[in-house]
Amino acid sequence: MTLDDLIAQARTALDTAIATRTQEQDALMALRSDPNLTEDAVTARIATRDAADAEVTRRQQALAELEAEQAREAEIAALSARSTPAANRAPAYDRVARVGAEERTYRPDQDRRGQHFERDVAAAFLGDYEARDRLARHMTEERAERGDQLVRAAGTGAFTGLVVPQYLTDLYAPAAAARRPFADACRPHDLPPQGMTVNISRITTATSVALQSGGENTNVSETDIDDTLLPVSVQTNAGQQTLSRQAIERGAGVEPVVLDDLFRRYASTLDATLLNQATTGLTNVATAVAYTDGTPTVAEFYPKTLEALSGVEAALLDMASGENIAVMHSRRWNWMQNALSSTWPLISQPGIAAQMLGANYAATYGSGVRGVLPNSTPVIVDNNIATNLGAGTNEDEVYVVDRNECHLWEDPNAPMYIRAEQAKVASLGVLMVVYGYFAYTHARYAQARKIAGTGLVTPTFIGQ
Repeated sequence: MTLDDLIAQARTALDTAIATRTQEQDALMALRSDPNLTEDAVTARIATRDAADAEVTRRQQALAELEAEQAREAEIAALSARSTPAANRAPAYDRVARVGAEERTYRPDQDRRGQHFERDVAAAFLGDYEARDRLARHMTEERAERGDQLVRAAGTGAFTGLVVPQYLTDLYAPAAAARRPFADACRPHDLPPQGMTVNISRITTATSVALQSGGENTNVSETDIDDTLLPVSVQTNAGQQTLSRQAIERGAGVEPVVLDDLFRRYASTLDATLLNQATTGLTNVATAVAYTDGTPTVAEFYPKTLEALSGVEAALLDMASGENIAVMHSRRWNWMQNALSSTWPLISQPGIAAQMLGANYAATYGSGVRGVLPNSTPVIVDNNIATNLGAGTNEDEVYVVDRNECHLWEDPNAPMYIRAEQAKVASLGVLMVVYGYFAYTHARYAQARKIAGTGLVTPTFIGQ
């Protein structure tokens, strides 16, 4: 793991600590507005807020130490470059005297697929001296610009070495991934350092208050309060890849490419688990709002989102945060934008003109809120939502939830990376493992709603 990775993790941990501290401060302010508050309750809440404050300070110091270490490493590297004996130091490519403006031998604007480079490699082996000259010139350019990366590229026998033009490796196409749009919208928590279960106490039998009947000095209403434990399992998300040492040492950026792909699969699997896992996934805990229609339209579908929001609010009452979101597949979001209509809601909403059926923010996939519905409910687009549901295996679902009641516990350092060489040393293999622990629940309250049914079959884009 590099310093950049550690710094990124430290920044995420600091953001989480700041969010927690903000929540504790908000809770303290809310408590102070309670006319029945006690001094002990305020003192306890202040202590909780101060603990969160101390955690922010600790995370801030850890990040500062890593950033200072990174700055020192950069300083040492610069000092090392300056102190290298002049005889061993090739002049920078842009500091060599030239007549006129000299272009690179192989350029992406003239050879985007690398065909000129490949033809010259083949021709050089067949004795083409001009091709050898071009390759030699290319290698001189590469040594001038990336000399510190080319130690392994020396000595090929026929000529001094070949390095693939950098733009050809920079433009590699990683495998697309759905990543974690919904997981990023959930309420984040730091996973406790020990244990494989997170336990939450839920009040399932409330106290009672009623009008005193039978006159004065008669018994008032009393119901014994009771709770039920909600256990949330800690799960392990992991993947591995074995690379040959030759691929790592002789290849161009192979290890970072594979590691990046493992991180993409990690994020996608985590998000898909939150949505689709048996029993506990959002699709299995949400209460269904049926939308059955052989010829579905956006105008008919939109009232279902309000019905779902009504169910969320009815379930949470005074525990609602008001931060409701609608989570849908990209095909459903684009279908909604495809709609045309001459009518609009009778009640205007904040930030939404009366004539608009919501708004699209033109944000890219995975960048957060993509737009809002006509009632200002933010939309999260997530392609981990299944599209093979229903009797015809061609339906998707739309989830409407209070995001603060979708809880996700993650290790602040996750995902973690293990690079094990000894396990595969006999075969010159390097084992790369990415893993992390997490826990989640959408069931602290039965608030989640899902719109499902034949009205959500594969959409047709006909402008209605």
